[in-house]
Amino acid sequence: MTDWEAIAPSRVSNLAERHILTIRNYFRLERTSNCMNELESTLSDQLSTDKKRKSDLTAYRASVREQSRISDILASVPSGFSSVLDIGARDGYISKLLARDFAAVTALDLEKPEVSNEKVVAVEGDITKLDFPDNAFDVVVCTEVLEHIPTHQLGQACRETSRVARYAVLVGVPYRQDRRMGATLCVFCGRQNPCWGHVNDFDEAKLKRLFEGLTPIRTSYVGRTKDRTNAVSAFLMRRARNPWGTYEQDEACVHCGKKLIRPNGRTVIEAGYARIASIMNHAQSLFIPWRPTWIHMVFQKAALNTSRQTTSAVDS
Repeated sequence: MTDWEAIAPSRVSNLAERHILTIRNYFRLERTSNCMNELESTLSDQLSTDKKRKSDLTAYRASVREQSRISDILASVPSGFSSVLDIGARDGYISKLLARDFAAVTALDLEKPEVSNEKVVAVEGDITKLDFPDNAFDVVVCTEVLEHIPTHQLGQACRETSRVARYAVLVGVPYRQDRRMGATLCVFCGRQNPCWGHVNDFDEAKLKRLFEGLTPIRTSYVGRTKDRTNAVSAFLMRRARNPWGTYEQDEACVHCGKKLIRPNGRTVIEAGYARIASIMNHAQSLFIPWRPTWIHMVFQKAALNTSRQTTSAVDS
């Protein structure tokens, strides 16, 4: 027997074993890939805003900052009327407070609010297409809503709010907010989001334009802040993958709709970028004035004057 004839069987056997291992590894990887795809799909479904659990807002509602905002809302709501629509009711906290002064309160949100109050009717609805007739409610309250409405639907949302109000509309929004502060990064689509999912900013002039045809009769401001950044700090924070954004928010990514999760595993360079941006923002805050956190504006419809003039004439 030649040397070749002696070693050939072992070479063939080794080669066969390697092929068998390769095939086994392939199917193992295929199973792993399938499992990973299934896991990603499950995680994506769980993090979808359509399937999220409702947050407990107890601590948030009890905060001094939030109580100040709510107190001003209640002080701004026109009195002497019987029905009110609370748009963006969430947990119904403000709706229940409105029930002290209104005989009929309707609490509306994209998902039907859970409110236990016999004077409050909870409904599911969309501010851009309200399923109510014209002048359906004496007063409409819309706070912490318009900043979340996609820009191309903002005008329609304001027109719908005005349409269903008989006498007055109360609007509450962040005031001249720098939406780059607290920006977040979506780990799913890789795109940047404004803080708290706020896609619009507001001041007095913009609110008057949005509610053209109504007369502003009261303006108030709540809170104070110096939250503001600059182009360089915002750029550095983006390079650092926005580690200190508002990831605790309920609002999903405005681009893909998935829940926002704080990115992990920052590099030393990314940590440096974030630190420099933070120092620059702090230094800047020493030289800029305070500004209000929120603005509340009450708008009056022409029907209010007409109604009150008619009432006065009847009384006389």
